[in-house]
Parts: sequence; C-alpha cells; structure tokens
Amino acid sequence: MTNQKGGVGKTTTTINLGAALAETGRKVLLVDFDPQGSASVGLGVNPHNLDTSIYNLLLGRDVAIDEVVLPTNVDGLDLLPANIDLSAAEVQLVSEVAREQTLRRVLAPVKSHYDVIIIDCAPSLGLLTVNALTASDYALIPLECEFFALRGVALLTDTIAKVTERLNPDLKVLGIVGTMYDGRTLHSREVLERVVEAFGDKVFHTVIKRTVKFPETTVAGEPITTYASSSPGAEAYRNLAKEVLLRCPDV
Repeated sequence: MTNQKGGVGKTTTTINLGAALAETGRKVLLVDFDPQGSASVGLGVNPHNLDTSIYNLLLGRDVAIDEVVLPTNVDGLDLLPANIDLSAAEVQLVSEVAREQTLRRVLAPVKSHYDVIIIDCAPSLGLLTVNALTASDYALIPLECEFFALRGVALLTDTIAKVTERLNPDLKVLGIVGTMYDGRTLHSREVLERVVEAFGDKVFHTVIKRTVKFPETTVAGEPITTYASSSPGAEAYRNLAKEVLLRCPDV
C-alpha cells in the first residue's frame, strides 16, 4: 500500500481492506511500516507502549517475528506493529548487506501462515518503501481525488518500475483506488476522470468516498467493518476486497 504523498488514505485502506479480506475467511497480516505507527493506532495499539516492534526485527538478530506479531480484535487479522523507532532504521539499514531485502527476509518465516500480507508504507520513496516494494508481489496505490495527489503518481510509478527492474522482477501494480472522493464537487469528478484516462483498467471500480466515520474508527481503534458494519464506507471496502481477490486469483 504505497503513495509518497501523505494523507491519501493509505492507512485507512490498509486496515479496512485487511479487515474486509479477513471477513472472507482469509488469514491476513497487516505490517505497519510507517514510523508514525498509524496502522497500529488504528487497530487500538499504543505505539509508545510497545516492547518490541518491526524495528527490532529489521535490525536485531535475536528477535523472532512470532514474538512481535499481535492479534487484533478482528478474527483472522494480525498486526506487525511499528513506532517512531522505525525512523532510525532508514539510516541504520544503509550499511547493511542486501539492505533492500531486509523486510523480505523478516517476513519469510510467516509467509506461508497467511493468505494475504498488506504492508502500510510511509509517505516517502525512501529505503523503507523500497524494502516494502522488494518484499511484495503487488503495489496497490490509494489516490486522493485531488489534483496534487494525481501529479505525484508518475513519480511513484517510476520508482515501482525501477524496483521491478533492479530488485523485484515479480512486482506488479495491482491497481489504483480513488479515495476521499466527493461526487458533489466537480474537482473530485474531474480528477477521477483523469486517473481513468491515464491508467485505464488499473483503476478499481470501487471508489472510497469521504465520510466522518473513518476518523471515528481511528479513535475507536477498530476497522469500519466492525465499527459501522452496515455503513457505505464498510460496503465500499468489502467491494474493494472482492475486486482485489478477482485480480489475485491465487489468494
């Protein structure tokens, strides 16, 4: 789940897509790979109280991933939490051998335990994001329906192309999902039209509309699929989950 622009709905989409996939009976692991720890907070974990986090896995040799993974309140959904310590990893990984492969190595022991692993990236194109792209089969790009967000997608797709060429030939763009859409505004509609013109079939049919429920779910520390199960936002993420599964027939 990647986009170098902040505030486009990466974490919201990570949590709610993960929960919607778990509802279908899949075993899902969410990897919080953002030093802000937003995915952890959104699932009711206080990042400041963590004894171990993904940072310890990346740079420690004596920590097993099973010691760090936390269960969530959603059946079938686990979390690999992060906190501000992760910001130091960007600098410390520079001197590591095969530094871009570190996250892939960390996730390898549990890859067979889960049907889906979703990595919530930081809003940057630094070494952490490159690690996430190197460890992934697919990149899913949430795109706020706003003009400045649209401008940054070319830069992101360029980075994905470089990672595919040099580090992970299996990486593909799964799709682009429009977020924070407000159909009442001409601007939102125009941006969505431009995205479809530029990326065609790569754009998911499901569009995530703006709703006050999403900020409420963060405070509640649970996904919208359990917080407001019958809301339009919950239904939108269930529809997105169906589209994702259609594009990933092996999941």
